[in-house]
Amino acid sequence: MHLLVFAIGMLAQAFFSARILVQWILSERSRRVVTPVTYWAFSLIGSALMFVYGICRHDFSILLGQTLTYYIYIWNLHAQGHWKSIRPTAVRYFMLALPPAAMLALAASTDELLQSLFRNENIPLWLLLLGSVGQIVFALRFVYQWYYSYRRGESMLPMGFWLISLAGASLIIIYAIIRLDPVLILGQGCGFIAYFRNIVLLRRERDAKST
Repeated sequence: MHLLVFAIGMLAQAFFSARILVQWILSERSRRVVTPVTYWAFSLIGSALMFVYGICRHDFSILLGQTLTYYIYIWNLHAQGHWKSIRPTAVRYFMLALPPAAMLALAASTDELLQSLFRNENIPLWLLLLGSVGQIVFALRFVYQWYYSYRRGESMLPMGFWLISLAGASLIIIYAIIRLDPVLILGQGCGFIAYFRNIVLLRRERDAKST
């Protein structure tokens, strides 16, 4: 069972890593930062799997981070005109219902499970706070991305998104190293190079427009 839980987490991180890899490759080819639909599709699938992983690991910080960003992925798919193309329709309903269903299941569980989330002996309070802050900062990049894109009427990945990504990923990696969580270490570590590279590409775009 333990290996199955980590397999779910690794699969989720594989989707998160794949979204960054695809976005990075397409951006390098275009010599500018692009926002492919696969980025949001892989994000949504990875997030759904991370809900399962977070519940199995009794990790509140993971659940919190996924809850904050899940519907932003759906908004971006909708903004790019691909959300309604997902078939069958039942899949869309399932994806929409997943976060509240997970929270209801958690709320209806035993007191022992709820205490294991917030009073887990394996995760002291200060470490839980560190992980939660990291997840919140990391999630805020998508809140910023949504606000930026909404104001401009299209799905975009602006400079602020990548800067916030670096800050949040740094905190999560520290948390993951302390907690010895290979899933989080692998997932966040893979993104660092892509974050830096997108910042470089955006700066080049900005410099080219100013000349």
